[in-house]
Amino acid sequence: MRRAGPCVASAQHQLFRHLVLRSSGRPRPSAVAMATAAFPGPTAMEEALSRAVPPLPPYETREKVAAPAGAALEQRGAEFMRYYRALESGRPRAELLSRLARDFGVEHGRVAEVSGKVARLLQQQQQQQQEAAGEKGEHEPGALLQAEDRLRHYLTPRYRGLFQHLGRQEGGLRFLVELRRDLLEALAAREAEGPHVREMNGVLKNMLSEWFSTGFLNLERVTWQSPCEILQKISDSEAVHPVRNWMDMKRRVGSYRRCYYFAHCAIPGEPLVVLHVALTDEISSSIQAIVKEIPPLEVEDLNKITTAIFYSISLTQQGLQGVELGTYLIKRVVKELQVEFPQIKAFSTLSPIPGFTKWFLGLLSSQSKETGRCDPFTDPEYQEISEITGDPAVEILKRLLANNEWVRSERLVRALQQPLMRLCAWYLYGEKHRGYALNPVANFHLQNGAVLWRLNWMADTSPRGITASCGMMVNYRYFLEDTMSNSAAYLGTKQIKASEQVLSLVTQFQQNSKL
Repeated sequence: MRRAGPCVASAQHQLFRHLVLRSSGRPRPSAVAMATAAFPGPTAMEEALSRAVPPLPPYETREKVAAPAGAALEQRGAEFMRYYRALESGRPRAELLSRLARDFGVEHGRVAEVSGKVARLLQQQQQQQQEAAGEKGEHEPGALLQAEDRLRHYLTPRYRGLFQHLGRQEGGLRFLVELRRDLLEALAAREAEGPHVREMNGVLKNMLSEWFSTGFLNLERVTWQSPCEILQKISDSEAVHPVRNWMDMKRRVGSYRRCYYFAHCAIPGEPLVVLHVALTDEISSSIQAIVKEIPPLEVEDLNKITTAIFYSISLTQQGLQGVELGTYLIKRVVKELQVEFPQIKAFSTLSPIPGFTKWFLGLLSSQSKETGRCDPFTDPEYQEISEITGDPAVEILKRLLANNEWVRSERLVRALQQPLMRLCAWYLYGEKHRGYALNPVANFHLQNGAVLWRLNWMADTSPRGITASCGMMVNYRYFLEDTMSNSAAYLGTKQIKASEQVLSLVTQFQQNSKL
């Protein structure tokens, strides 16, 4: 795209300012949308960013912001939010985010200058310490500490100032969550790439982690008497076991069920992360038993409530990915349930195993290409599968797994149970990413201090469950007295705490699978 000439660019600049501001200086509601429609090119975008992003103040005046300047920044922040929301989703927003990360980051020249001064002062201090060795008294490190503080100041990217000002404005926190959602989508689609964009994503995630810490979060319980808007949002955001209809939603907040969510004090009435709990008398091994129809008027019998099953946890705001909300929600809900039901002794999940089928299909493909045979199975298992499917067994099995047709054959389901159980145990226990569990759900609960407790065959026979994990689900059990030590062991030494059932399956995998 050709850049506009200086006269045209100047006209665009003036028209943008005219559209954005009334003569009184107040922003017009549709001004940014009009400016964007008039000039979709880079000029309006550059103007919007230049006006919105505050300059990094000099080190000496970093804590002093004059009132007029603060008011002007607030107005410009509001203009920027309207301008951004007027842009189409996808590439236009990705382009703005790329420019923001690239052009409004750290001032590298100033950083180089100050870091050089830090290095010189450090060298001087070391020389003085050597010369003063054996003499009484201590060297005063004030100059070095001040230089280091100055360096920290100039390592702050300019866009961080924009995020700070937006976070303080009404509606600004919600906007930043939306902006990070767009940023993550742009990174995933490779519409915005490069180290600058990834760095800005990390900065914004850390800022959101501070703003969404537990002190600002309110725990809310959902019942059938909750506002319709809340029930609708809970239903729409359910990512693990989709809600089929209103009667299904009514059951999930009715007898022997609990539903909780976190809301932020600055975004009231907006669920951030949702946890569904089933109150049972045993650790569930099938999701069908939990989501089955329960008479809505059934009165809870406290004698039947000895176990709490966390069967679904969903993040409703994609812009909060990586912000530690789920962990805090589980801890808060455990305390809430202990008060309401002091007789509950067992806390466990019934969790999906996303990615297992994909991993297994990849394993079948790589093994058949490299060796011409299927090493995940023992010879008797492979022979039995071949008798059921015919030859070439591996290719037929891959096709049956890909389209879920294998579950139609009871004989094939029985033949695959033992090998798939031990393969899944290894997938959860032995497959790693940087030393931690490869499966994201496993990694989440193990970080929280849970135990990899039990694998369940045909625990989710829905098409979604068969596609994701060949119908298997897993219980991560929370032994409350051990969660801190388990979490420390996992995070520190990457050691996974697992039950005898899981370890036995892992041993079978190691003995029988030639991988």
